[in-house]
Amino acid sequence: MFLHDKHLQFEAKPVNPDPLMAKKVQELIGGQYGEMTVAMQYLFQGWGVRAGNEKYKDLLLDIGTEELGHIEMLATMVARLLEGTSLDHQEEAMKDPATAAVLGGMNPQHAIVSGLNARPADSIGNPWQGNYIISSGNLLADFRSNLSAESQGRVQAVRLYEMTNDPGLRDMLAVLIARDSYHQNLWMQAIKELEEKEGSKIVPTTFDRAQQREDIAFSLYNHSQSEESKEGSWAEGETPAGDGHFSYVEKPPFEGEIPSIPPSPKSVHNTLPEDKL
Repeated sequence: MFLHDKHLQFEAKPVNPDPLMAKKVQELIGGQYGEMTVAMQYLFQGWGVRAGNEKYKDLLLDIGTEELGHIEMLATMVARLLEGTSLDHQEEAMKDPATAAVLGGMNPQHAIVSGLNARPADSIGNPWQGNYIISSGNLLADFRSNLSAESQGRVQAVRLYEMTNDPGLRDMLAVLIARDSYHQNLWMQAIKELEEKEGSKIVPTTFDRAQQREDIAFSLYNHSQSEESKEGSWAEGETPAGDGHFSYVEKPPFEGEIPSIPPSPKSVHNTLPEDKL
């Protein structure tokens, strides 16, 4: 159950309308790494946590609910950036080539579809997709995905911050950037805790390592014509998981034969070999 408080968690009011910036802000709402993604990702992960891991469930639902508030802030910002604008006015201005080159155009769907309000879509109008979210049931794997999502989200918020001089929009973005900083620290700490608790950094930690090919578990194969990758710390020394030592292999192994797949039956209408025509 969710309880809605009508107050925004932080203010979201630009100094001036800006339909082009409203289009850009949509990326932080419905883009692959936008707030809709992280909100649903954390909530679905939290709803799927099983008995015995209640603190992780509570953490995920706390952060997921906060992200819902961020969607509300961004949607409010988009609506305010669209105040006083219309597609007709913009189309008139865009008749001048110089103006068109500067403005680049507002999102027509803001006027046609949503009545000058935000949409569950990214900055070029692609609808948000549920397959953006990752919820595997393995908390260590999921928390690493969460760290990646917050990293990408902060990169995008910082880029938007530097695309605008509007102090109101910058104030709101500064909040999101700060919270993304915290969330990165949060997931790093949770990852560290799980790694220590489970005694391994390799996901899943419950799989019997004796069942995998240990002889190829630590090797970097050179699949390039150059060897620059050999200079990295991943080419020698102990692995960060502490389960072995890296090695560099100049030529990748070829243990298998050249595959030959038999002709398919005529009923599936694949291309038949010449001797069967």
